[in-house]
Amino acid sequence: MRSLIVFTILLLVNFSAMSYPPVTEMTIKTSAKCAECYDNIQREFTYTKGVKSFAIDYETGDLTVKYNPGKTDPDKIRKAISKAGYDADDVPADPRAYDKLDDCCKKGAVGH
Repeated sequence: MRSLIVFTILLLVNFSAMSYPPVTEMTIKTSAKCAECYDNIQREFTYTKGVKSFAIDYETGDLTVKYNPGKTDPDKIRKAISKAGYDADDVPADPRAYDKLDDCCKKGAVGH
């Protein structure tokens, strides 16, 4: 009976560990600085598997991303930000995406 209880507890612990995927957090220096920038990046992250959440510090442009490392990696996240039209650490903004940004989201704009 005791071994059955121990087995059941181990089984429950194993299932609970499986239901919560690992989450890693990273910070990326971006050229994003406003709520419109947030929306643009959010649209691109919709197509990036593994991104759980993100936040932008509008004063510094630092973007903090929580992601599942089993589904994505920092390079893919930086590329997604670039595809949205923003610099991401040493990855420059995709020129076509950057050209499509509203003027308020471009570098050198008021508030940037």
